[in-house]
Amino acid sequence: MAKINLKREPMPRQDPKLRAKNFNEVALGYSAEQAKAEASRCIQCPKRSCVEGCPVDIDIPGFIKAIRDDNMPEAVRILKSKNSLPGICGRVCPQETQCEVSCALDKKGAPIAIGRLERYVADWERANMDSAGSSITHPKPTGKKVAVVGSGPAGLTAAADLAKLGHNVTLFEALHVAGGVLMYGIPEFRLPKKIVQAEVDYVASLGVEIVLDTVVGKTVSVDELLNDGYRALFLGPGAGAPMFLNIPGENLNGIYSANEFLTRVNLMKAYQFPEYDTPVKVGQRVGVVGGGNVAMDAARCALRLGAEEVYIVYRRSEVEMPARREEVENAKEEGIQFRLLTNPKQFIGNDQNWVAGMECYEMELGEPDASGRRRPIAIPGSEFILKVDVAIAALGTRPNPIIPSTTEGLETSRWGTIIADEVTGKTVKPAVWAGGDIVTGAATVISAMGAGKRAAADIDAHLRG
Repeated sequence: MAKINLKREPMPRQDPKLRAKNFNEVALGYSAEQAKAEASRCIQCPKRSCVEGCPVDIDIPGFIKAIRDDNMPEAVRILKSKNSLPGICGRVCPQETQCEVSCALDKKGAPIAIGRLERYVADWERANMDSAGSSITHPKPTGKKVAVVGSGPAGLTAAADLAKLGHNVTLFEALHVAGGVLMYGIPEFRLPKKIVQAEVDYVASLGVEIVLDTVVGKTVSVDELLNDGYRALFLGPGAGAPMFLNIPGENLNGIYSANEFLTRVNLMKAYQFPEYDTPVKVGQRVGVVGGGNVAMDAARCALRLGAEEVYIVYRRSEVEMPARREEVENAKEEGIQFRLLTNPKQFIGNDQNWVAGMECYEMELGEPDASGRRRPIAIPGSEFILKVDVAIAALGTRPNPIIPSTTEGLETSRWGTIIADEVTGKTVKPAVWAGGDIVTGAATVISAMGAGKRAAADIDAHLRG
């Protein structure tokens, strides 16, 4: 029996000193040789626990075996039979807490780099469209119209699955481009826009009609859509409303929500100045409050836009940080400074009403709270001033109330999320399903995709009687 290789193939990346000054993708992707070497580590165990850890049920051993066997068209076919957005998932999904943590090799060494191999297959398909063969099949039309609201990961997945099942799908997007948070929220250096656009184009090629600049709840209501011949409707608009600290001085100039800052940088292309003259102020010293992926994204964008010093201000320790380890490591390598066990008390302004500093507490950790993490407690008398001329609040998001407030019969929680069945996504309103961040609050791309996939299956069952 061949000896098992417990060490994974490293991902080639840009040098930290170079990448901190550009918006090009940090991870460069596997070569064919590296992908095959990594795929060859998979022991094809019969238990297939990695599949159990995947929210969209990808045949992970199957597509990895196809890579190993140099059968890339088969790898593409297997992967896209379950996942319509592999180029996105391979880059931004937290595989380390899902499929990879379930890998049998994780107990003895490094798990198979499933996300990196997924990315490799998706990138190979885009570069080899002719030899890949068409993975698009057009089933017999059912004649049933379905509306999908929101073109983020939940909406794109639901729309793609419903189209593959033969339904006539229209996807409504509020912004001028499709992709939702994948376009406006995640920076170019982590998820290039051309990758998102390619995945959107694939969904459109399945027969999905994409209607832009349409705010459901304002341009047209849910009930108007249902009265216009749509037999079912899936709500996947995400959770794009920002959350704030609610401390003194938060209305000073120079303080952004991460949503606004990242939308200006990503969707409005401030990173391509002067080609796109999008106004975004980036000072010399930037403080980003929060410890998730969005905080890392905002901090690393500020650094690339010219800030001299960028701080992550987080009230717990690094152990409790919700950001992916990979993103924390990348941020540190690029020179982002971490002010841990630190929490703002108030913002301090100058004579021109611009932020000039954050007065912060030093924190200590007490007993675990409802999240399971140790609760941060301010240390009396520990206040100090952190000088900043721009501050960004990256504290998470909540659903925009426009759809629930204009739709009779939807039930919402006290957090403003739509109440829907955890398995099917069905709401209490007839013919309406919901999934993704509008139901769970801010979560991961892959969990939103899983919700879209489950809802699409239930909508299909409903439409077929």
